[in-house]
Amino acid sequence: MNEQEQGPLAGFTVGVTAARRADELSALLRRRGAAVVHGPALRIVPLADDTELLAATKELIANAPDVVVATTAIGFRGWVEAAEGWGYGDELLACLRGVELLARGPKVKGAVRAAGLTEHWSPSSESMAEVLDRLLAEGVAGRRIALQLHGEPLPGFVEALRAGGAEVVGVPVYRWMPPEDIAPLDRLLDGALAGTLDAVTFTSAPAAVSLLTRAEYRGALPELLAALRHDVLAVCVGPVTALPLQAQGIDTLQPERFRLGPLVQLLCRELPSRARTLPVAGRSVEIRGHAVLVDGELRPVPPAGMALLGALARRPGWVVSRADLLRALPGAGRDEHAVETAMARLRTALGAPKLIQTVVKRGYRLALDTPAEEKYADAEAL
Repeated sequence: MNEQEQGPLAGFTVGVTAARRADELSALLRRRGAAVVHGPALRIVPLADDTELLAATKELIANAPDVVVATTAIGFRGWVEAAEGWGYGDELLACLRGVELLARGPKVKGAVRAAGLTEHWSPSSESMAEVLDRLLAEGVAGRRIALQLHGEPLPGFVEALRAGGAEVVGVPVYRWMPPEDIAPLDRLLDGALAGTLDAVTFTSAPAAVSLLTRAEYRGALPELLAALRHDVLAVCVGPVTALPLQAQGIDTLQPERFRLGPLVQLLCRELPSRARTLPVAGRSVEIRGHAVLVDGELRPVPPAGMALLGALARRPGWVVSRADLLRALPGAGRDEHAVETAMARLRTALGAPKLIQTVVKRGYRLALDTPAEEKYADAEAL
């Protein structure tokens, strides 16, 4: 099957750290051909009994805002139910009736109306960017805006309102907690450390902090930082999410629009552009994370084969000894026969045995086409 049929992310493996909307993000990635490793770095728990939410609710009742932005249906319902449990339900609803109430999308609008309230406006796109545009167009200077937080930060939203002169009050309906099952996060971390992930996506700053903290707990933080700095692409939904990574010296990429769709589109551009393409034995060979495109045809390759191919591609056209290839094999031990076995499987996976030449008593080499071979040889001689 060719690359067009598989999708632009075919042959790449992407880690997903999100808890909320992870299924949506994973589906978008898989639809474009990526293999996905999901390791939720957090879980989101309601704050029905939390003093922080209680304090915010009482403060808003006592000093009503000009605008309230409801961002999720479950969060809005949870807030109203928590207030009722504390005996402040009627007072909160009375407060909300007297303000400009904005609902992000139809689900939130349904929750607002189920509470006996009527929203002043709701965007058809369910986009917080559209909510922000409306608020800024109305003018926010001197206005007090309450924002029902929904477990994940809203990159740039709060900053833009404050820059416009608004006072922003957060209503924290959820709290971040470590995942109940740490095993999926450990698998994602292992993949980053082993280099089997090509990219890791982050949709919240707490998720980034959680992954770094888990690596530190396991004594693997330096290795993780090295991987994210050099081999594994760190892609964040926005600049706020990127801050914990950037504080560790990790370069991150963010889409221009802070949403999942643009994040996936960014990966579709970046990962293929970083893949190495070589002219080998009259074929075009593009080396991706867990597969190889041979003349545009996707050929999945097992991890041992990718390790060998990576070692050969680092010195294209040059002979790489069996001893060097053995060192590149994960967990191969000292038996050079492991190289021969893995090499045979690699050739079978590539479907073109002549791509890799055996040099008797010396090792193996990529059969680089002559003009390219001279170019790479000249480069190595410099």
